[in-house]
Amino acid sequence: MIVVLATGENHLRAAWRICLGLGAVPPLSLLYLRVKLKDPEQFRRNKMHRFPICLIVKFYWRRLLAISIIWFVYNFSAYSFGIFASSWLVFILPTDAPLWKSFGMATAINSFWLPGAFFGAFLSDWIGPRLGLVIGVTLQGIVGFAMTGAYGELNQPSRVAGFIILTGLFMALGEVGPGANIGLLASKLSSTPIRGQFYGIAAAAGKVGAFVGTYVFPLLIDVAGDDATKQGQYPFWVSSSLCIFSACVAYFGMPHVGQDMVEEEDERFKQYLEQHAYDTSVMGVKRGEEQEIESMK
Repeated sequence: MIVVLATGENHLRAAWRICLGLGAVPPLSLLYLRVKLKDPEQFRRNKMHRFPICLIVKFYWRRLLAISIIWFVYNFSAYSFGIFASSWLVFILPTDAPLWKSFGMATAINSFWLPGAFFGAFLSDWIGPRLGLVIGVTLQGIVGFAMTGAYGELNQPSRVAGFIILTGLFMALGEVGPGANIGLLASKLSSTPIRGQFYGIAAAAGKVGAFVGTYVFPLLIDVAGDDATKQGQYPFWVSSSLCIFSACVAYFGMPHVGQDMVEEEDERFKQYLEQHAYDTSVMGVKRGEEQEIESMK
């Protein structure tokens, strides 16, 4: 919104390039911090030099499938609603409204992510990330179905405030559930030696969900034809149905995650490997390897 105000609507090619450049700054700043960050002791003790792929897949495929489905569904809704929030406001704002005003309304909607993420962090610490995720996406689905039923009443210029609040609440509950817990669950549901691969595959599934969502949402709007009410209802209906589905996957497909889950999971995985004739005595960072890592830093 600020960039468009600064460049004007006649220079949008410059505006989107500036926005893209600004968005690259935070992740680039993390590169230096990662270089200076030492690997934790838990990783040094449990690092694997030879990966028994078949054993790992057999042991973790159910958890990986569950967390990947939930991350897919979360990004399907979160990215799509974040991108298309301004598109829905076109149906509500006057046709001659400036572009910055549409972006401003979208910013107001997306700002609901912040309190949702903060509340979700405290909730997961209180009842655990699994139940926190289930409660978050269940409530999100309920609010989404309510939005679907009431969209015909909210789709009015005089009720834009109600539309923003309810849509923002829908997105905030997404942060209460998977937004605050999906990364935590992905990092604790597997053992230390394979955590990076486990997390990376689950996160990749989430990015696929983001792509599919941004591809499917315009199709849903096109299916609605010229009916402005259905154009808004269909995305909410699909996303809400997927929220209830992901709540079921989380509740029935994932275990309880406690504060000591990392140590317990490392021991459980090591015992499983030993039962299948894997030599766990070779695990861990060797002295020469550790000195090489330190010299590189």
